[in-house]
Amino acid sequence: MDTIKKFLIIDGSSMLSTSYYGNLPKSVLYAKTDEEKEKHYSEILQTSKGVYTNALFTMLRTLISLYKKAKPDYVAVAFDVSRDTFRRTVLGADSYKANRKEAPAPLKEQFIAMENLLQKIGCQVLMDKDYEADDFAASLVKKFESPRLETYLLTKDHDYFQLVSDYTRLWRVTDKEKVKDLQQRYGLCTGRNGYSSLPAGIFEYTADIVYSEEGVYPENIVTLLSITGDPGDGIPGCKGVSSAAAPLVNEYGSLDAIYAAIEDCEGNKKKEKALSDFWKNNLGISRSPLNALKENKETVYLSYQLARMKDDIPITQSLEDFKVNIDKAALKEELRHYEMLSLIAELRL
Repeated sequence: MDTIKKFLIIDGSSMLSTSYYGNLPKSVLYAKTDEEKEKHYSEILQTSKGVYTNALFTMLRTLISLYKKAKPDYVAVAFDVSRDTFRRTVLGADSYKANRKEAPAPLKEQFIAMENLLQKIGCQVLMDKDYEADDFAASLVKKFESPRLETYLLTKDHDYFQLVSDYTRLWRVTDKEKVKDLQQRYGLCTGRNGYSSLPAGIFEYTADIVYSEEGVYPENIVTLLSITGDPGDGIPGCKGVSSAAAPLVNEYGSLDAIYAAIEDCEGNKKKEKALSDFWKNNLGISRSPLNALKENKETVYLSYQLARMKDDIPITQSLEDFKVNIDKAALKEELRHYEMLSLIAELRL
């Protein structure tokens, strides 16, 4: 029987941002204003020519560790390009991720550098101004997921829970204490090839663990988010209904089914009370969300569209195009350019 291959899909934007903030001098990290931060930019790790490298160096170290431990057969790295994706331009959701600050100049500079570096050494990099990194991840999973391929998604973004399945697992980046707590509760996960070792700060989620943590299975995460919302991403949801969301989603399975139950009442107070009583007695929902759901129907359905990853972006590459085949000479040249001599020694280039 053929060995099951591993496909590692990396949220490059998430990984580089985490690398940047995880390797900042305290003077920048704890400065209270942007002006104060800028005064200390000179203390950020950089080359002799003043090119910032703190995020590049940290991300490359993490990638090297992942390659050594996970030994993926295929790798793709996806990046965000703009906030003005189809969620704003087509869906008209101006609030989507509107509360997020613009990336600081040293990080912006390193986004371009990392994207170029990865392409030069032979990695497949996916990005487009109309889509987010997670849309590319979803589209890759949709195209290539199969019983013969073990797919892993590396990110700190909880939205990726929606992609977890029998063949796809989430390697979520979080703090070491959280990882320790999760490991104590669920143990170490192992892939179908028996793989279980991960770099520090990463925990592997299966569908069952997603259910235990979120209250619904991966296929219902988008419906859950459409009701609970996500303040961090500017997804409004339905205010005051968060605690009732998981029981409703588990009972009905979809927004359409939830609203069909509400609309079956035809605004009749007796029928609505009977429905609220059913929710209370059978689902454990003490405070009826019926009125809130009725009043916010349009917002809830918009939230669904915002939370759902787009999984039909045309992927022109074949799976073999993502095969790990690093150009070592190009990698050595890039590491020399960024004066990362310790990585050259570590990799014996």
